[in-house]
Amino acid sequence: MKTFAQKIIKFNSQLEFDSELPAGIRIMNPFKENKDAAEISKQFYQKFYSDTNKRHLILGINPGRFGAGVTGIPFTDTKRLRENCGFDFPGVNTHEPSATFIYEMIEAYGGVEKFYSSFYIHSAFPLGFTAINKNGKEVNYNYYDSSELSNSVYDAIVKNIEMQINMGVFTDVCFCFGTGKNEKFLNKINLKYGFFKKIIALEHPRYIMQYKYYFRDKYIQKYLDAFKVIQTVHSK
Repeated sequence: MKTFAQKIIKFNSQLEFDSELPAGIRIMNPFKENKDAAEISKQFYQKFYSDTNKRHLILGINPGRFGAGVTGIPFTDTKRLRENCGFDFPGVNTHEPSATFIYEMIEAYGGVEKFYSSFYIHSAFPLGFTAINKNGKEVNYNYYDSSELSNSVYDAIVKNIEMQINMGVFTDVCFCFGTGKNEKFLNKINLKYGFFKKIIALEHPRYIMQYKYYFRDKYIQKYLDAFKVIQTVHSK
C-alpha cells in the first residue's frame, strides 16, 4: 500500500493545467518551474506523511507567490520551512504573512509532527495565479477573483477535490480557510457532489494578519476549538 506521502508526491509531480486562462493571468507551478520546490516538498511530505493514516483535509484558496508558489507546500514560506520544519531552501528567502499565522497556530496545537499527523493542508485549486496590478506590480490572484477564471478552473477544482479524497482523507469534516468567497464556492460544489458531510470555514490567515493582527491569538484559539470537532466525531 502506498503511503500518504507517496500519493501526494505523485499528485504534485503530475500537476498541469492547460486550459485557457483569462487575459493577463499567469499560472504558477512550482513543481515544474523550480527543481528545489519539487525536491524539498518531496522531503517535507516524506518526513511528515510517510504512513497510511487518514487525515482531515483543510482547503485554502490557491497558492500564493511567497508561500506554496515557491516551496510547493501550502501556507509554508521558506522561513517557516527552515525554522519550523527543518528544511533549507537554497537561494531564496520568502516571508508570507499567512504562513506566519499558520505556524503560530501549529505550535499552539502541539507542533508540526502532531499537527501534520492529523491534518493535510491543500487548496481548492492546487496551482497559483498572478496578475499585474494598475501600478505594474505582480500580485496574487485568486481563482474566484473573476467569473471567467472561476468558470475556467471549475472542473479542475472538482477533480482536485476528488483526488485529494482518494489520497486518504476523512470525509466527515473538511475545513476551509476563508469565510467569504472560498467558503461559498466550496459549499456550492459540495452541495452538488456531496464530497463531505460538513465544511467548517475559518477566517483566512491572510485576512487575520492584515486586518486582525492584534487579535490573532483569539483566532488561533478559534482554530484550535474548531479542530476539536474531529476528536468528538472520532471518539464516538
